[in-house]
Amino acid sequence: MGMKSAYPYYLANKAVFANEDLEVIDKHTGEVATRVAKADDSVTDEAIAAAERAAPAMARLPSHRRRDVLHHCADRFEQRFDELAEILVVEGGKVIKDARSEVQRLIDTFRIAAEEATRVGGEVLPMDIAPRSESFIGMWKRVPIGPVSFITPFNFPYNLVAHKIAPAIAAGCPFVLKPAEKTPVGALVLGEILAECDLPEGAFSILNVPRDAAQRFTEDERLKLLSFTGSDKVGWMLKSKAGKKPVVMELGGNAACLVDADADVDDAVDRLVFGGFYQSGQSCISVQRVQIHRDIYDEVKRQLIEKVGALKDGDPRDPETFVGPLISEDDARRVVEWMEEAESKGATRLVGGERDGTVVRPAVLENVPRDCRIYDNELFGPAMVIEPFDDFDEALEIINRSRYGLQAGLFLRDIGKIRKAWDLLDVGGVIINDVPSFRVDHMPYGGVKDSGLGREGIRYAIEDMTEIRLLAIREP
Repeated sequence: MGMKSAYPYYLANKAVFANEDLEVIDKHTGEVATRVAKADDSVTDEAIAAAERAAPAMARLPSHRRRDVLHHCADRFEQRFDELAEILVVEGGKVIKDARSEVQRLIDTFRIAAEEATRVGGEVLPMDIAPRSESFIGMWKRVPIGPVSFITPFNFPYNLVAHKIAPAIAAGCPFVLKPAEKTPVGALVLGEILAECDLPEGAFSILNVPRDAAQRFTEDERLKLLSFTGSDKVGWMLKSKAGKKPVVMELGGNAACLVDADADVDDAVDRLVFGGFYQSGQSCISVQRVQIHRDIYDEVKRQLIEKVGALKDGDPRDPETFVGPLISEDDARRVVEWMEEAESKGATRLVGGERDGTVVRPAVLENVPRDCRIYDNELFGPAMVIEPFDDFDEALEIINRSRYGLQAGLFLRDIGKIRKAWDLLDVGGVIINDVPSFRVDHMPYGGVKDSGLGREGIRYAIEDMTEIRLLAIREP
């Protein structure tokens, strides 16, 4: 089954075919693939009101029912696996092998959430720590925070949505979701499957709204938490407008790798090629900066030129294609522009960088000045910068100079250096003998500095979507 000719939005669990105002473009052909219903400000208000009404019923929903909803969704994702993968290829331009991988991660994320739905517990708290409290017993539990709002980006239309709605269901929180305008269909198919479940009316709404209507997702006081994934500029702006509600943000990065002298060079290069160019570099943890020990620099560079030059780009439906189109031609132009800026300041492009419409050939650059945008900002495209280092401590310091701090990858075998990197790198995750692009869906994932606040990963997201409520009982 391919993409349908039109998709609704979901208001209070129900499909609404209000219009066909939003065109969804096939990112490879540039043609209109389908049309999606847009919601306006009044519909968003209805959705928030419905979520507020649904909050008591969602909070009372037994954990076994929340678990069963999540398992039902995962079962349906498995049944519709090929359709879901095809949607990613069309609306996101994702190459088919990456699309299949994301669908599998979608399934994994919901399965993990189903398990965690029955573990939202608490603990007994000893109170006899002083004479004045020895006649008390204490305990606490986690309770749902209430209606929550989500805003998600284009690059992982299933997985980044799943990491918000699956823990919300597990925690017992009704939600309203704004998916990315360029890739809305994946979220709407998830809504279609959620609508099959016996959830309280108002448990979820999935609305394609224009940016000016999205302010309600941030500012409305009926919503008790905002979880946003996207650019750091937008994220910090939203946080400033969120008022009293907590905000969880997974923002951008310009992830660094370090390849030390004792690394397995062949393995490191294979992983760098994957980490830099999967998803056409459109990942906040794609490899953008690489520090390579001078003793092995020439060999790593030689292999990178060879292997990156051999990557196939083009039609994302072709199983042999590794690099597909970027999300828009403007983004493709920007990637090339940043490379050209670096070259104008003395950088050398070792391989790639040619543009054909929305496709940019994967590129490797060296001698890039550190004030260039391609070094200092988030590229979100298929290019990486390499440079040699002599001193390990200095290389760590260079990695830390970035205003971002999502994840870093290091290829090395010295346990002392590994511990030092874990202690000193100012990032949310340190990945050893693999690229920073590594993520498993149960691990605490998120960043520091301009890369965000809080952690995703089902258990950690549930903690954000719940509050601790204490019970203290005095025995007269």
